[in-house]
Amino acid sequence: MSRSLEEQTARAALVTAARSLFMRSLTHGSTGNLSVRVGDRILVTPTGSSLGTVTAEDMSVIDDEGAHVDGAKPSKEAFLHAAVYRARPQAQAVVHTHSTYSAAVSCLAGLDPANALPPLTAYFAMRIGTLPLLPYHAPGDDTLEGLAEATARENLAMLLSNHGPVVSGTNLGAAMDALEELEETAKLFLLLDGHPTRPLTPEQASALRPR
Repeated sequence: MSRSLEEQTARAALVTAARSLFMRSLTHGSTGNLSVRVGDRILVTPTGSSLGTVTAEDMSVIDDEGAHVDGAKPSKEAFLHAAVYRARPQAQAVVHTHSTYSAAVSCLAGLDPANALPPLTAYFAMRIGTLPLLPYHAPGDDTLEGLAEATARENLAMLLSNHGPVVSGTNLGAAMDALEELEETAKLFLLLDGHPTRPLTPEQASALRPR
């Protein structure tokens, strides 16, 4: 089929981002999925695919309700992407990984469900702001969809319990940057366990929080 130049460019960008995540061990095996919105079409990595080998032609297409429109069968978590896009009209990309440090934090007891990670650095406050922790749902359980959509209205990122992060951005680069900032902050959080810390004050964090 004939595709617009914008869609061809988006497909190529998704492959580049997928390879980057895989080569740097931010995903493993066939875990993780990412998407880009092009007009009323959402390009998303297909089910069972490895981000290390997925191609531009492999991409699935869904609409903003998560319905399969074209291409391969979408990731079983495509509904999360659709939910974020409905909640955030400004979002043009969504990245979901099972990255090691973020996933490790998502397994900890005693986290604040309203904000799972403290603002240890200015860049976390700028690129993430607050990080709600959503209760555990099995992978692909679409009963999470409503809660994810409601959460995304006020937050560009969320952490799925015993699973991993979902991060949106105004473009794919911004979503990738935010995902990596979240992962590095999770790493710092775990490295600092047992040590007194000095996070940004609420006033400092609020001044930097994404609007």
